[in-house]
Amino acid sequence: MKRIFLFLATNLAIIFVLSIFLQLIGFEGYLDEQGVDLNISSLLIFSAVFGFGGSFISLAISKWTAKRFTGAQVISEPKNNTESWLITTVQRQAEMAGIGMPEVAIYDAQDVNAFATGMSRNKALVAVSTGLLKSMTQDEAEAVLAHEISHVANGDMITLALIQGVVNTFVIFLSRVIGHIVDRVVFKTQRGHGPAFWITSIVAQLVLGVLASIIVMWFSRRREFRADAGAARLAGPQKMISALEKLRSSTNQPHLPDQMAALGISGTMGSGFRRLFMSHPPLEERIAILKADAGQISQ
Repeated sequence: MKRIFLFLATNLAIIFVLSIFLQLIGFEGYLDEQGVDLNISSLLIFSAVFGFGGSFISLAISKWTAKRFTGAQVISEPKNNTESWLITTVQRQAEMAGIGMPEVAIYDAQDVNAFATGMSRNKALVAVSTGLLKSMTQDEAEAVLAHEISHVANGDMITLALIQGVVNTFVIFLSRVIGHIVDRVVFKTQRGHGPAFWITSIVAQLVLGVLASIIVMWFSRRREFRADAGAARLAGPQKMISALEKLRSSTNQPHLPDQMAALGISGTMGSGFRRLFMSHPPLEERIAILKADAGQISQ
């Protein structure tokens, strides 16, 4: 809860400071001179409400959405040794990480993958695919579970949602500023908003949204490195390295729904410009970093 409060306070402060800054440099006065009657403060508040609103709603229903999209079945009572082992392992790791016991689920998919989601560290969901259980050894699966538990312990789902909220806020704000200026200055609309405002705002929001996703994906890649390090502490570096190597050698590409792609342990590959939009860093980089850290520990 403290993490959420501090993050919200920080970003509300950013919005407040930006509003003051725009007034101090006379931005609103300049717009008035150009015939652009735009209330910056009101627009910032509007943008923040809608920007954070959508992000928080997505976070609040994340577990329900994950279960629906993947068909994940929560283990209420273990029916076999594998399910008993999953529950026992997650419980032990959750205690080590200092979080509440997550729900544990299995979903039917051939790809080797797992994900964690949830609105808080103490009410999360950890799910693994049937493909992972078939392909990985118990040590490798343990490392994957530790990776997901580390995501939960780090508060990654919450922080990612908050970052998305900030990004959404500024995309909404800037797209409407651009639309308003084009409508008033270029098309000379005197009252209300003409078609130019709506068309320009939509186009600007699409373009800015794509550019803003680079920021979100950058954070998503950074959190994977942190979760790998956390898994190395909970399960051991060699187990995590082995798990990532198994993922690298897997022929089944991850096919989590787009809405959940950033939640899985494995993501799609990309290079060049596409790399900017990857939710996960290349497995080779993750393995190299773990090996380097393991070497330092052993020295």
